[in-house]
Amino acid sequence: MSSNCCAGEENWVDSRTIYVGHREPPPGTEAYIPQRFPDNRIVSSKYTFWNFVPKNLFEQFRRIANFYFLIIFLVQLIIDTPTSPVTSGLPLLFVITVTAIKQGYEDWLRHKADNAMNQCPVHFIQHGKLVRKQSRKLRVGDIVMVKEDETFPCDLIFLSSSRGDGTCFVTTASLDGESSHKTYYAVQDTKAFHNEQEIDALHATIECEQPQPDLYKPLGSENLLLRGATLKNTEKIFGVAIYTGMETKMALNYQAKSQKRSAVEKSMNVFLIVYLCILISKALINTVLKYVWQSEPFRDEPWYNQKTEPERKRNLVSFTDFLAFMVLFNYIIPVSMYVTVEMQKFLGSYFLTWDEEMFDEDTGEGPLVNTSDLNEELGQIEYVFTDKTGTLTENNMEFVECCIEGHVYYINTISYFDHTLHYEELFFRALCLCHTVQVKDDDSVDGLKKNQLSRRSCIYISSSPDEVALVEGIQRLGYTYLRLKDNFMEILNRENNLEKFELLEVLSFDSVRRRMSVIVKSSTGDIFLFCKGADSSIFPRVKEGKIDQIRSRVERNAVEGLRTLCVAYKKLTAEEYSNAQKLLQNAKLALQDREKKLAEVYEKIERDFILLGATAVEDRLQEKAADTIEALQKAGIKVWVLTGDKMETAAATCYACKLFRRNTQILELTTKKIEEQSLHDVLFDLSKTVLRHNVYILSLNRLSTDMQDYGLIIDGAALSLIMKPRQDGSSANYRELFLEICRNCSAVLCCRMAPLQKAQIVKLIKLSKEHPITLAIGDGANDVSMILEAHVGIGIIGKEGRQAARNSDYAIPKFKHLKKMLLVHGHFYYVRISELVQYFFYKNVCFIFPQFLYQFFCGFSQQTLYDTAYLTLYNISFTSLPILLYGLMEQHVSADTLKREPSLYRDVAKNALLRWRAFIYWTFLGVFDAVVFFFGAYFLFDNTVVTSNGQMFGNWTFGTLVFTVLVFTVTLKLALDTHYWTWINHFMIWGSLVFYIIFSLLWGGIIWPFLNYQRMYYVFMQMLSSGPAWLGIILLITVSLLPDVLKKVLCRQLWPTATERIQVKIFFVLKLVFCITSL
Repeated sequence: MSSNCCAGEENWVDSRTIYVGHREPPPGTEAYIPQRFPDNRIVSSKYTFWNFVPKNLFEQFRRIANFYFLIIFLVQLIIDTPTSPVTSGLPLLFVITVTAIKQGYEDWLRHKADNAMNQCPVHFIQHGKLVRKQSRKLRVGDIVMVKEDETFPCDLIFLSSSRGDGTCFVTTASLDGESSHKTYYAVQDTKAFHNEQEIDALHATIECEQPQPDLYKPLGSENLLLRGATLKNTEKIFGVAIYTGMETKMALNYQAKSQKRSAVEKSMNVFLIVYLCILISKALINTVLKYVWQSEPFRDEPWYNQKTEPERKRNLVSFTDFLAFMVLFNYIIPVSMYVTVEMQKFLGSYFLTWDEEMFDEDTGEGPLVNTSDLNEELGQIEYVFTDKTGTLTENNMEFVECCIEGHVYYINTISYFDHTLHYEELFFRALCLCHTVQVKDDDSVDGLKKNQLSRRSCIYISSSPDEVALVEGIQRLGYTYLRLKDNFMEILNRENNLEKFELLEVLSFDSVRRRMSVIVKSSTGDIFLFCKGADSSIFPRVKEGKIDQIRSRVERNAVEGLRTLCVAYKKLTAEEYSNAQKLLQNAKLALQDREKKLAEVYEKIERDFILLGATAVEDRLQEKAADTIEALQKAGIKVWVLTGDKMETAAATCYACKLFRRNTQILELTTKKIEEQSLHDVLFDLSKTVLRHNVYILSLNRLSTDMQDYGLIIDGAALSLIMKPRQDGSSANYRELFLEICRNCSAVLCCRMAPLQKAQIVKLIKLSKEHPITLAIGDGANDVSMILEAHVGIGIIGKEGRQAARNSDYAIPKFKHLKKMLLVHGHFYYVRISELVQYFFYKNVCFIFPQFLYQFFCGFSQQTLYDTAYLTLYNISFTSLPILLYGLMEQHVSADTLKREPSLYRDVAKNALLRWRAFIYWTFLGVFDAVVFFFGAYFLFDNTVVTSNGQMFGNWTFGTLVFTVLVFTVTLKLALDTHYWTWINHFMIWGSLVFYIIFSLLWGGIIWPFLNYQRMYYVFMQMLSSGPAWLGIILLITVSLLPDVLKKVLCRQLWPTATERIQVKIFFVLKLVFCITSL
């Protein structure tokens, strides 16, 4: 037997020919060109055992900070520098090693997953028998058997099924996120082959297009079973492999999400550049001053080590001196900050996943963190773009009413209809037949008999909750859909009589047409086309029926927030059906532009309908959705709703969830308005309205909260006109005007939006001149584009599958959890990491500026002020753990207070804690403290005998004194900034100080055999044996901390922030409670 499953006119280069069962023509056959295909291995890992080290090092040194420290380390190795290469090499090695271990572990997990997938057993048919092999050995052309609940090992053409009608049911949750069962159909020519021998005897070729990643453009989607999908409710199927390994659609859809960078990370990089400029300036100043100093003869090298004339004339010396100063001061760039930030983000993300208040008992799901790089961005959100269905609403549909021929029937209150109405019968049959619902099988009881005994025993499964609601609702009215068997749809009417309709064609639903149709043949031979869809797609195609009455009811239901669908039909003659069938078959077999050709055929067939009626389905609002939106608005966040629903339905939902209030004046920018006026006139009229109100408010000097009076509604068609370039080649004028209107509206509703339009809206706001931080939240596959476009994408783990959750940065069970995620976790994350970044720069300024000052007192000789061990361990050990713990646990106010007072979110908005003003304050505070450390120690002990035996402090003792004051000051500064104390904070802060003292005692108190010389021997103990040294340390620490303490007190008294006012209020309440309890 020979069959051609898919044919087309395309050139062979654009297609592939597959010989089923590897029955290729003999070599030399005319027109036979052997083709090579990849094996079935999946590779998602990034590294191999051999390339891990070079590839990982290359990627790590692409980061500017790592590359900079590598250069410094190499300079220390090449030239004679004042510090040991260990001081730069050890911290760099620590950073590189930690990052490599983390990335290596993640890639090992990917290798493990790949091996599990590649080695899983698969059943092949070979010489008429089943053979079990590993998945990786599968080749294109192999015939495979897949059993129920198994995953398809590659992309297969569906040959035959254990079901008599040649169908199978599949879930594609791992591909497109849809958890519903979908029906697939075996190739007509092979569906009668049911055992291994019959399948093995098949002689067939398949011509199909080359692999492409689009999941929704397969070559005959009803025949193609994709890798990653799972077989359900079907005992077994046979299929032939056409795409394997990395050519499967699942593998071609592996793509790394675009790297998102938070506002804090961008600020960090800018600050790093500033400090790099400061570093270069310091090195240049010292290099110039060194040569000015040495220009006088009496300040040259000592007589026993004077430079020769050739040495004096070498120009390279000045450059090596500059490099040496760069090395000496390079610690002002905190390399360990990157590791600390990474650890803070990674460990901090667990606080979100551990939050019991964000766990949903109904679904058994908690929040998920897909990336921890954006934790702090949750505290900076200015715009929230949310889907409606399944996000604001429950996506739990209930069929509440229908309108037939202008007569309204309520599903829950009516028990009978007028049986004589012809249109009524057709309406019910249309709803029973026009769908893709499946009935779940029950092996223990015959399905037909069971359903005849009890109408309510059917379990319906569909990709659309609306369809299940409609079929279940019609069941309550006396019409029960039973099953699809041997291509016949069976329904049970009111009289318990079985009716059979042959399913001839299904014109599937898509988001562009917004409708679906079926062509069925009754037992009497009549052929019907039943269609249901959105009113906007049905009414233009209707030629008769009670159009005005039904349209009026649809609009009324939409205003009440109900989801509406219109139902229509037409009767086809045998000739009309034959023509339609030919058109459909030609379009389905096309290898190129298949979707476009199908759409054109659908447009020809779906016309001249008779309108039967309309349905109304209720989708309830999610719990606490209104409370969440109200809290977000109080926090200064603008909320936009982006939905594909009609305007009236979406507007009703916006009122219900308090996005629009009763006193909100609604402005419309819709197709209907633009038809009455030009787009230019509508935009300018809206602009005048909102701007006039804005000027009026400002003239009254009222608060900005009083300006929340307008709500804007825009539809997809109007947005397309706004985004469309004008004839002069620009669309900027309309966009800017549109954005200006939106800025002055408290809320915006975008309805009739296609998925890409949702992403366009997000991008438009994201790239506007204010560059606000955006968040997109949704639950369905149609929300993925806007989730990926926004700065932060959040997926709802909902009923429309998990694709949104998998493509998001974070996932939460319900919309209500967004409130705590932003107002509490986001607020904490931002405050913690802002302090961490500023503190790191501050403590490094304190660390290095005394070294800079010291050069003025050592003839710019590049002498170090601190010992090598102190230089190496300052950022790694002495000061790193307290700030890391602060970054994980600090709570400047309680979580309950943040939830109760959403306005506190405004205090940290727009990157408030990392603005230039705050950065300059921290930098000058570091410079001030460094000056106090250095000159305080210098003037206190200048030419003074300070030890009991009359010895004077040497330079190492002086440096150790400065370093001791430095470590204690920066640690106590962090202690002063800490509001939330636990035993862990106490242990880390005081423990790090104790560790410094113990290390210094051991480092200087023991002769270490691995050291060639030990310049710190007994230095620390000698310093502590001096009374003036103790006094100086205490005095210098106090003076260093005093300005910051005074600043905090004055600002809190004179210019308190909202957060500080709340802190004072809480303090007095606690004090009052304590006084009452003590009485």
